[in-house]
Amino acid sequence: MIDAIVAVLLGFGFGFVLERAGFGSSCKLTAQFRLTDWSVFKVMFSAIVFTAVGLYLLEQLGWVAARSVYVPQAYMWAMAAGGALIGVGFAVGGYCPGTSAVGLMTGRLDAVVFFIGLFIGTFLFAGLFSQLDALTTAGDLGEGMDRLPQLLGVPEWLVLAAMVVAAVGIYALGGWFERRARSLGRV
Repeated sequence: MIDAIVAVLLGFGFGFVLERAGFGSSCKLTAQFRLTDWSVFKVMFSAIVFTAVGLYLLEQLGWVAARSVYVPQAYMWAMAAGGALIGVGFAVGGYCPGTSAVGLMTGRLDAVVFFIGLFIGTFLFAGLFSQLDALTTAGDLGEGMDRLPQLLGVPEWLVLAAMVVAAVGIYALGGWFERRARSLGRV
């Protein structure tokens, strides 16, 4: 019972932070696809890099056994297809599943429509799941290939260093695009 209470409280906290950051607005989110506001990408990529580096450091200190963290089996083509479909939905609707819930709770009509579509799509997919088994398991990377360093055959620290460099580059590139959009009056 306490786990459910903690999950609900964390969910409300996450939603509150998303709304305060403006991520409950489809306008803010679609600005990412117009390359005029990179805050969504910066926040998400920063969270990924922070978590990856933090988990690595905690593992090196012996405080966390990263191997004990569950990582689902990787299916490369299924992930690529799912990512493309989510990306199209995100670009067209202006929401992802989490931000649509935030928009719904704050009374945005477009979020209500998106959320209804999300449910319909989810139930259609669930109903067709057995027929889509070949798609949902396409590109099986095999047992033990659930981490990028293993897949690339390089040390973990090298992947993390590349992620940090990419994050710095993305911040610079995003800042350039944002300044350019402001100077052209596109914001």
